[in-house]
Amino acid sequence: MHPVTRSSARLYLRELAITDVDSLLAIYGSPASTEHLSFEPRNRDQVEQVVAWSVAEATVTPRTEYALAVVESETAELIGSGRLALDSHQQRGATMGFALRPDVWGRGYGVEMVRLLLSVGFNDLKLHRIWGARSPLNEASAKTMSAVGMVEEGTIREHVLKAGEWRDSVVHAILDRKFFRCP
Repeated sequence: MHPVTRSSARLYLRELAITDVDSLLAIYGSPASTEHLSFEPRNRDQVEQVVAWSVAEATVTPRTEYALAVVESETAELIGSGRLALDSHQQRGATMGFALRPDVWGRGYGVEMVRLLLSVGFNDLKLHRIWGARSPLNEASAKTMSAVGMVEEGTIREHVLKAGEWRDSVVHAILDRKFFRCP
């Protein structure tokens, strides 16, 4: 499925574009944004590589990666990123990830963004199960996933190696029948 577009009251999802590098750098290059993610802050060259890879993957058939820009409707600014990656080890399953620029935290955009991602997964891709993992210290992510109906399923011990230290990940998931289908 290409291109992906989906909108809500304040946000819309669209395919990443090469012109998004600087906007995405404000997220992936930020120590605050990446504190609980699985990677250290990235530099411009690294973000350029991520964007170029994402743009190329969007046209692969069959498509297994959906790296999407999260855009604020009113300003047309990229304020976040979302990702669905089809899981080859699980029928009709995918992993999900998401991040927002720190200056827009606390406005409810996380819940809105995750609902849009789940809508793409369940309504468009006809997935059965979508799961995401978070840092045990990331309470905001826990609240976001809970608010959209995702259930905490358990902990993957020493799942992420970051800054030379192993970190656990807490898994949250939702099934298609538990997701309120949006148009």
